[in-house]
Amino acid sequence: MTGAPENLWRNREFNLLWISQALSDVGNAISSLAVPLLVLTLTRSPVQAGLVGTAGLIVMVLCRLPAGVLVDRVDRRRLMLAADAIRLVAYAVLAVAVLRGQASVPLIIAVTVVGAACNAMFGTAEHSALRNIVRPGQLPAAVARNEARSYGTSLAGQPVGGLLFGIGHALPFVGNALTFLASMTGVLMVRKPLQEPRAVRPDAPVAALAEGLRFVFGNPFLRTVLFVAAPLNFAITGIIFTIIVQLQRHQTPPVVIGTVETVVAVGGLLGALAAPALHRRIPLPVLIRGICWTAAGFMAISALLTSSVAAAVPVAIAVFLGPASNAALFGHQAAITPDRLQGRVVSVIIVVATSVASAAPLLAGVMIAAWGGPGSVLVFAAAVAAGAVTATVSREIGAMEPVPETAT
Repeated sequence: MTGAPENLWRNREFNLLWISQALSDVGNAISSLAVPLLVLTLTRSPVQAGLVGTAGLIVMVLCRLPAGVLVDRVDRRRLMLAADAIRLVAYAVLAVAVLRGQASVPLIIAVTVVGAACNAMFGTAEHSALRNIVRPGQLPAAVARNEARSYGTSLAGQPVGGLLFGIGHALPFVGNALTFLASMTGVLMVRKPLQEPRAVRPDAPVAALAEGLRFVFGNPFLRTVLFVAAPLNFAITGIIFTIIVQLQRHQTPPVVIGTVETVVAVGGLLGALAAPALHRRIPLPVLIRGICWTAAGFMAISALLTSSVAAAVPVAIAVFLGPASNAALFGHQAAITPDRLQGRVVSVIIVVATSVASAAPLLAGVMIAAWGGPGSVLVFAAAVAAGAVTATVSREIGAMEPVPETAT
């Protein structure tokens, strides 16, 4: 990697891969709004609209671990191209069905499930390829750029999806298919291999997955990542849900309630843009521990404001700090994990973090009924504080140093 560009903005391979994933993310954001709107148009049933969304989320989680195994066994570029091609065809078929008036809930579920499975494959492959196209010392900055992309496309994609759906119900899915075509073009233009040479014959899938699990749970640093990242994701999801429920209880207009997630997403986007500067100025252990404790404090403050949309502001500040922590932790993870295990390690960490977060709305509902909105928020803040304690006492976090440019 000694010949890699010094500046990420001049790294052709990284930028092509980044743009490809950004286009995929825009397509996903467009469909995340357009799909439930289409179901509601066809059935007028919120239950069926929720069923479609839930099916996609479940499939995404279920496919993460198999995706990690596959990413470490096959050519990552070909896997990403295949994922884009399948999504392109799926959403093109849905667009044609909508134009002909033949769209149905089973077809929408099928397209959603196929898209979710391909999202898991593409995203895992893209993350796993990072260390092959940037210097080890640039990994935190690359992760931060990816965080900014995620927040930015989420902010832009849903309004675009709503606009296109208002013009014509098939247009969001046409646009979605076109984003995947453009993504394929970007991936094809990447010249460097996205994985190291694999001379060893791969293990059977179950044995390969077991090796990935052993590596994550047997590595003290990666175990610590789970205990720090999972509570943050869990708390953010739960607090946003709590705020929305509380605002609805106070008969807040829906348009105002809709600004909650926008405020939080803006905080995340700004935090991702600021993350590289924070890394340059603050030692990694101090950065991660400070972020965890500060996030816990701001989340606790939001408990005082749950009857107002102002409750989103402390959460947005906490989320502002999140990308810097993620960039440090996951950049370090990418640097210390052998390339042949990248897919499995990434998938295990994501599955643990997202599985815990997926339980947050249900637990929030139970806690709101038992202790009210402020009590629910304080419990989630306490979960982040527990993660902060883990980061504070962890020897592995304390020993973190910037990864040398020449690390392998």
